[in-house]
Amino acid sequence: MSSTEAARPIFLQGENCKPSWKEANAGFNQTDTHLEILGKPVMERWETPYMHSLATAAASKGGRVLEVGFGMAIAATKLEEFDIEEHWIIECNEGVFQRLQEWAKKQPHKVVPLKGLWEDVAPTLPDGHFDGILYDTYPLSAETWHTHQFSFIKGHAFRLLKAGGVLTYCNLTSWGELLKTDYTDIEKMFEETQVAHLLEAGFKKENISTSVMDLIPPEDCRYYSFHKMITPTILKQ
Repeated sequence: MSSTEAARPIFLQGENCKPSWKEANAGFNQTDTHLEILGKPVMERWETPYMHSLATAAASKGGRVLEVGFGMAIAATKLEEFDIEEHWIIECNEGVFQRLQEWAKKQPHKVVPLKGLWEDVAPTLPDGHFDGILYDTYPLSAETWHTHQFSFIKGHAFRLLKAGGVLTYCNLTSWGELLKTDYTDIEKMFEETQVAHLLEAGFKKENISTSVMDLIPPEDCRYYSFHKMITPTILKQ
């Protein structure tokens, strides 16, 4: 990858991939280390330790876990190692969903694949249904680049969780940009850009915690270059 490629913004002003995302080709490379859709760097294998951290948080209450976004199955495969009962997964891209269906057949726990955008699927799910939620989807427009997670969290995450349930999430495409342009402290970034939205959703400050890990991305990664990653653990009480 050229330095020009690495430096170009993930989204151009006004760009919107949502209308074509479902049917767009899921570009898994030959070694299965990168996933690109519509030229966007959706996921890379180097994220594995971080995805495992998110999965560990989401599975910490056992029971029924909802995962929003399947990607390369990194978090999903880790979730299946835990003592959970059911694993519901929302995925909207056709090629990724086909992979999910094949993957689901080989898992030790009951997997419920749900096809569609979370905006369409989440409203059909019942209140208080999940012990854990892991939200990690790709932003589909310039307008929602930094905010799509809040739409899900405020609109659905709180109501979908059982009392005592746990939410974890990330938006690496946003956080990577914020840590490149506005912040040098990842905990300060999370506190100043995320927490107010979690409180608006109904979660309490004393039930929001984070853990930070060291993880250095490859130099050619377009969406994240910071040397640390943050895992939120948000309890519903």
